[in-house]
Amino acid sequence: MTEKDEIIDMIVTTPIEKIEGPDDVWESHIDLDDEKTLVVGYKGEGDFCDESDEECLVTYSWYWELRNSDNWDLIQENRDSDLTFCTPSQKEPWGDESTFEEIGDLSNSKICTFSDQNHIEDIAEDIADEIKEWLK
Repeated sequence: MTEKDEIIDMIVTTPIEKIEGPDDVWESHIDLDDEKTLVVGYKGEGDFCDESDEECLVTYSWYWELRNSDNWDLIQENRDSDLTFCTPSQKEPWGDESTFEEIGDLSNSKICTFSDQNHIEDIAEDIADEIKEWLK
């Protein structure tokens, strides 16, 4: 069985890529032991623009799934949408240098519901803990 520290490292270092299609969805697929794949991603929940539509915010929520690698059947998932972050534009995906201050004059306190988990590094341990439980 894959150790927790190894899962955390794979979550943090595996690139998250845009999934083809009309939805704003980004995922990484991480191969684990025993023919299982961990999917970690985030999806666009909505965008909010100021009155001029010149500045917009996009709200994303994190999710993760455990799938059978052979047939892609869903084994477990966490799509609670309680871990969220915002980015200033759909054209600029969230990065390590992104900050809440970049958003500008939008009424950010009314638009974004922030958790302390904006970056993958912030939630990797929580994901790994849950995955370890699922793999028991």
